[in-house]
Amino acid sequence: MKVMIVVTHLLGTGHLRRAAVLARAFADAGHRVLLASGGMPLRDLGLGGAELLQLPPVRSDGVDFARLLDRDGQAADPGLLDARRDALCSAAGALMPDILITELYPFGRRVLSGEFQALLLQVRGLPRQPLVLASVRDILAPPSTPAKAERTDRMIAENYDAVLVHSDPGGVPLEQSWPVGPALAGKLRYTGYIAPPPAGPHPDGTGAGEILVSAGGGAVGTPLFETAIRAARLMPDRVWRLLVGGSDAGRVRNLADSAPRGVIVEAARPDFRQMLTGAAASVSLCGYNTALDILQAGTPAVFVPFDDGNEVEQTLRAQSLAQLPGLTVLRTADLTPEALAKAVSGVIAAPERSPSSLRFDGAAQSVAIAVAMAQART
Repeated sequence: MKVMIVVTHLLGTGHLRRAAVLARAFADAGHRVLLASGGMPLRDLGLGGAELLQLPPVRSDGVDFARLLDRDGQAADPGLLDARRDALCSAAGALMPDILITELYPFGRRVLSGEFQALLLQVRGLPRQPLVLASVRDILAPPSTPAKAERTDRMIAENYDAVLVHSDPGGVPLEQSWPVGPALAGKLRYTGYIAPPPAGPHPDGTGAGEILVSAGGGAVGTPLFETAIRAARLMPDRVWRLLVGGSDAGRVRNLADSAPRGVIVEAARPDFRQMLTGAAASVSLCGYNTALDILQAGTPAVFVPFDDGNEVEQTLRAQSLAQLPGLTVLRTADLTPEALAKAVSGVIAAPERSPSSLRFDGAAQSVAIAVAMAQART
């Protein structure tokens, strides 16, 4: 089958990385896959046999997701948005997908509704209409008004065959963050969490016994890194390693210049998941991908969820996970060197967690659900 997945990450990289894992799963199952990415380009996606269509990229203005910027940091003009829309529609017309998946939309990315609406209209006019699915993570940004939830319900009812929820209802049901009425409930398909296979121990033992500090691929983690450097001075018997995401080499240098002996500062590494396995503890935000990495590795962890700009997604996720041994939450308002050092010491001393019973085969299950539904239409 031919599959088209459409995703735009605006701040961090989690949405794109999750969509890439899903694209690879379809490709590994023998399907032709086109991943259309509308956020800033990202290397090392690991798409396998899937194809990548990079749209003219946009990003948010910090946590202002209603204001889009181009790759140069200028306000995205109508010409750029038109070019994105035309590229999406042209690609759909050329591919004629059997399955179309829109990541997050219509539950989010409403600022890009013009291109998504044009795409949905385009595929509706194809000789053979595809199965249309929405793809969402475990926790969504709750709608600010009932009207937004109602508009989403109408969009799903009129344009979508189902909603793939990349979560385990035994962990975090969608109702925790989004109002789910009877009509929407009937279209939900829980897939389990989307995660690559467990990484296993690092072959060189890198990271063993260390405190790993990470903050995804965006620039929002600088306060966490700065606080971690000061907390490390309070725990001189531990090696702290800061893994700084993004492409700003200057930020790595600045942090390294302020770090004492015993603190390693380097760019984010592709072997991070293997390093987690032997780490003494992890300090991180609580994005979807990072949380799953920590659950799979069994690493003690301090979550400092991103909560700027009324963001609640990471806080809700962190609070639900903090019920497990060796996991705790430190709010950004309470983030001090002393509080961070105390929290790290606490999770290291906590009882070891037993292996998680949650499902992490969400990519394979998504493929199975989508293909079965598409085949049933023929």
